[in-house]
Amino acid sequence: MDLTVTGLLDLSHTLAGDYLSRFTYPWEALDGIKALILALGPTLGPDYEERAPQVWVHKTAKVFPSAYLGAPCIIGPETEVRHCAFIRGSALVGANCVVGNSVELKNVILFDNVQTPHYNYVGDSILGYKSHMGAGSITSNVKSDKTLVVVKDGDTHIETGRKKFGAILGDHVEVGCNSVLNPGSVIGRNSHIYPVSCVRGAVPADSIYKTGGVIVPQKGE
Repeated sequence: MDLTVTGLLDLSHTLAGDYLSRFTYPWEALDGIKALILALGPTLGPDYEERAPQVWVHKTAKVFPSAYLGAPCIIGPETEVRHCAFIRGSALVGANCVVGNSVELKNVILFDNVQTPHYNYVGDSILGYKSHMGAGSITSNVKSDKTLVVVKDGDTHIETGRKKFGAILGDHVEVGCNSVLNPGSVIGRNSHIYPVSCVRGAVPADSIYKTGGVIVPQKGE
């Protein structure tokens, strides 16, 4: 499976495109998200408002009164941040996104048109263009034994050197309701995860992750 930045993500659909292009694997970019936002924020121009120190929100975005925006963060055009959303900080949220009811974001990049609409936790993760997390699905970003996260792609194991790493979703990924993406999960472009799945390791592009961890290719049209 191609686990590289360009193998998983269309970099034209995020303000972080130039930044991400510097890395081989997308998880290598997680450490620098905060610094990236702090560098981008002051350059965004008059279409963005700095609603609080280091909190930049596009004028067309809709932020509900009960949402919390922690610094630093950027909220893109036409994005909705709905009731009781909790953005803890270091969140770069693209255009036309949905950050829904009681969703928590921390140290993340959401590409354009990403939907996290209901009761999601997304931490130390990158969600590609038009990816969608069903209600109650989460990224688990720390192993229970607190050891460093390893990305497993069949017999290939890639040491990340990171204690905190949730998931990478390629473009157009669909994650079913109440699924858990375990630390170091990488989901290839256009793949679908069945509801109530417990995902580990890499899922190839154009696949379906079914009950019991069975992975099958999607049928052609």
